[in-house]
Amino acid sequence: MTSRQPLQFFILTFVLSVPFWILQYNTSTQFLPGLPLSALAIVSPTLASIILVYQREGWTGIRQLLGKAFDFGCIKNKVWYIPLLFLYPSLVVLSYLIMRINGVDLPIPKFQATSIILLAITFFAAGLSEELGWSGYVTEPLQMRLGILGTGFLLGCVWAAWHWIPLIQVHRSFLWISWWTLYTVSARVIMVWLFYKTGKSVFGMTLFHMTLNLAWQLFPVNGSYFDMRMVALLITGLALIIALLTKGFRTNKFI
Repeated sequence: MTSRQPLQFFILTFVLSVPFWILQYNTSTQFLPGLPLSALAIVSPTLASIILVYQREGWTGIRQLLGKAFDFGCIKNKVWYIPLLFLYPSLVVLSYLIMRINGVDLPIPKFQATSIILLAITFFAAGLSEELGWSGYVTEPLQMRLGILGTGFLLGCVWAAWHWIPLIQVHRSFLWISWWTLYTVSARVIMVWLFYKTGKSVFGMTLFHMTLNLAWQLFPVNGSYFDMRMVALLITGLALIIALLTKGFRTNKFI
């Protein structure tokens, strides 16, 4: 683990993403509303981690890294599947109810099981292509230097900045991106906390990552009514509560 290189990983992830960002400038095509072709850069964190692991640890290291994709055995206490799967969707449902109470004219959600399953599978695969890098490669070496809270904050900032160009490419406003950045940093703080509570499970982080995108797309309609400011404030409040109430969260003592 001491051979892991966080700075090199961050730089390589951004460099590998550049071709995908350039691709988007030649087209206005989107996979889903708000999801441009440049989102294909999701493979960059895993590619970066594979390259760096191979340099230091060879094929054995790569097999160990990829083996984390379905390390659900790490989650000894199955109760942690509840926050992994339902914590963030609960916040999104709360934001929906608050908007309705405040008189916002929102459509009634209509879900189809087939579309939910397909979206879940798609977003799980997408999340895994990121989390093998963010969680599987770089979280632990950062934690050894910065502690749990510091790791969540720094990794969240890098994760957010990595998304800025695709967000600009789908014409998100500066204000929207600002709230989204706060939301993303807070989400990563929670994810680092969950990472250690679930036995350092990359599979668990992929499930949580999946819910971030799934809840957004299912918010009626295709995220078009999604209130980023409200969700950002809700998840930031939750991250602060976790940081304040979890003993040793600002250090490494609860690991």
